[in-house]
Amino acid sequence: MTIKLYNTLTRTKETFKPLEDGKVKMYVCGPTVYNYIHVGNARPAVVFDTVRRYFEYVGYDVEYVLNFTDVDDKLIKAANELGEEVPEIAERFIKAYKEDVGELNVQEAVHHPRVTETMDEIIEFIKGLIDKGYAYEADGDVYFKTRAFDDYGKLSHQSVDELKSGARIQVGDKKEDPLDFALWKDAKDDEIAWNSPWGEGRPGWHIECSAMAKKYLGDTIDIHAGGQDLSFPHHENEIAQSECFNDQTFANYWLHNGYIQIDNEKMSKSLGNFILVHDLVRNHDPNVVRFFMLSVHYRNPINFNDELLASAKNSYDRIKTAYDNLSHRRQASMNLAGDTQEWKDKIDQHLNTFKQEMNDDFNTANAISVLFELSKDANLYIEKDQTSTEVIDYFTQAFDEMTAVLGFSLSTDELLDEDIEALIEERKQARKDRDFTRADEVRDELKDLGIILEDTPQGTRWKRQ
Repeated sequence: MTIKLYNTLTRTKETFKPLEDGKVKMYVCGPTVYNYIHVGNARPAVVFDTVRRYFEYVGYDVEYVLNFTDVDDKLIKAANELGEEVPEIAERFIKAYKEDVGELNVQEAVHHPRVTETMDEIIEFIKGLIDKGYAYEADGDVYFKTRAFDDYGKLSHQSVDELKSGARIQVGDKKEDPLDFALWKDAKDDEIAWNSPWGEGRPGWHIECSAMAKKYLGDTIDIHAGGQDLSFPHHENEIAQSECFNDQTFANYWLHNGYIQIDNEKMSKSLGNFILVHDLVRNHDPNVVRFFMLSVHYRNPINFNDELLASAKNSYDRIKTAYDNLSHRRQASMNLAGDTQEWKDKIDQHLNTFKQEMNDDFNTANAISVLFELSKDANLYIEKDQTSTEVIDYFTQAFDEMTAVLGFSLSTDELLDEDIEALIEERKQARKDRDFTRADEVRDELKDLGIILEDTPQGTRWKRQ
């Protein structure tokens, strides 16, 4: 099984070779937890969860780490505005993050480290960089000497001279060089702070991931991933810090997902076009949202609007209908011989094609196309006069395998007939009691579950949508 992935570092597709046979050490940059996440934050969560799922599907043991930045300028600002403490804000939005991505069927990481729980390691890391001559203290701040790392710019493919042209030292800045970046920040009045050899303060943004990756995965890891916006300067700075401290390669492969646009415009607060996952999953089927996000290759930008989401729902529904029809047809199927093996061979070919597409830099867009081809064959099969339960089950298993990798479900948790009748009886009683609000709520609940009611002189009838 050969998996090829596009390495941002080399800008080429490379054959994946893990550090240890059968294992993958994978670190993904997580959110700064000062608010609910938007769809741009959700894309890497979904994309790299799918990468993890595929590695596990083909037999790898994945040690998956996704961090939470739980102290930061944005958190401090939010705490001041809301009159709360930083840990209180962070705890609330870590919980919200897990709930929101959980709705999108993103699995929990093996480790979810937080900055505030890694402070000792961060301070030791900074001390080590100072001792090696790669960092310096300046009035309570600590900065990394960017020019001391000869390979700086190798991820973003920029030279130090090119980077210098866009760098400036602002008034009051303590840096020796415009390109130097903060490892430790001196605490301002009434800010959350920790004791350190350089006085009270808190970490800079970039150092946290270097320290957490080292703590949980070791000096060198297989894959480091995140959004395209993180490649510079965040990931560039991580490489510099880690390789100077550890004297070895930080990550062998770098994966970055493309941006999300809203109606062909960049998502931004100034345009007011932010879409919060918190709201999105309450108005749309989370399976459809995940399906939509995977319908475009992860490295490409993806445009997001209601029309495209509706189109994704139609596509998802076509696949789901084929899957549901298999279940209904199975009830009338028998154990037949005949062309059973021929159909099973067709299904196996679809599974092999699915794996080929996923092996090619996790091409979920093409993998979903395979699901459509599988659906076409499933629909052809169930139109036969006689069908075999063995083939029906083989089709169903293939759907289940592919969708488990992609992380969305085709199953419907249907209400039993007796449950429907019980709700109809409750509605009937509510109407007798003139509790029309509850009666309407029951009707709406059933409608959301695909049950349509019809009130007739002979009583209430119902049917599945």
